[in-house]
Amino acid sequence: MKGNEAFAEAAIRAGADGYFGYPITPQSEVMEYLMAEKPHERTGMVVLQAESEVAAINMVYGGAACGKRVLTSSSSPGISLKQEGISYIAGAELPCVILNVVRGGPGLGTIQPSQSDYFQSTKGGGHGDYRMIVLAPSSVQEMADFARLGFDLAFKYRNPVLVLSDGAIGQMMEKVELDEQRPRFTEEEIIKNTPWATTGKTKDRERNIITSLDLDSAKQELHNHALQAKYKLMQEQETRYEMISCEDADYLIVAYGTSARISQKAVDVLRADGIKVGLLRPITLFPFPTEIISKLADQVKGILTVEMSAGQMIEDVKLAVGCRVKVEHFGRMGGIIPSPTEVVEAMQTKIIGG
Repeated sequence: MKGNEAFAEAAIRAGADGYFGYPITPQSEVMEYLMAEKPHERTGMVVLQAESEVAAINMVYGGAACGKRVLTSSSSPGISLKQEGISYIAGAELPCVILNVVRGGPGLGTIQPSQSDYFQSTKGGGHGDYRMIVLAPSSVQEMADFARLGFDLAFKYRNPVLVLSDGAIGQMMEKVELDEQRPRFTEEEIIKNTPWATTGKTKDRERNIITSLDLDSAKQELHNHALQAKYKLMQEQETRYEMISCEDADYLIVAYGTSARISQKAVDVLRADGIKVGLLRPITLFPFPTEIISKLADQVKGILTVEMSAGQMIEDVKLAVGCRVKVEHFGRMGGIIPSPTEVVEAMQTKIIGG
């Protein structure tokens, strides 16, 4: 399946109640697949093309407030339009899944793949002190896996989860194994498992009010402290990464998504030449694998970050390393995917011989 199609099918099988989106390349297949598949006939799932990206994210807000499994998807400029709604959802502590199939920017840019939305995704693209869990797939299989994982994490922490893909992974076709169908929440399950939700059932309790607004500064500060404690818990419990050939590595590449796929081949080439290079692939970009990168910094002589951007993740790598070893960046922009040969040359010139 295509990555976009795998994500869409996996969302149905994860028991999603509703999808609200708007077409934009290179993620339009998500909504197209859902429309063609007619999940309302399979599970009762609602699929709706909204009037705009702004409308779509606010529909997600409403569905999430009802305790439903809801999601949206878009590509870079569309995600920019959703930022206010995402901030509201995070402030109201509501669970949802958001897919960004990144394209080149800034502005309308190009429809080709990029990784230049890292800052927007991990630092909070909207206003206020908030965070999202950010999952970075590097295969079609992970596109499918992260749909279900995204819902599980979203409800565990009552927080939006962003799946940060790119145009290459969204459009490429690979074999994929799909989970069995998970049932949608029943009304009784929502009432039992999401006591915060606006279910309309207020006979035995006070009504729930979903909002991110509190004009009492003291209360709003307490709310922010509670959010920060939740984000700290995410960092302690949800950091995910993959290490490849790191046990004896003298040098390290840090890359995620498509860049990690390219870098893995570069590692093979360098090791064939007798240069011990390892690859650290962050799977969660927030929480970022700071601790393991810090540990590896005590082992290696230099680190190269490979990103399809001007260099954004490198800032988090440098913070983890703390100036103990040299950290350099190699990347391509404008929708160009780097080749393994270019990564090899960058390691040799920027790190080994730099």
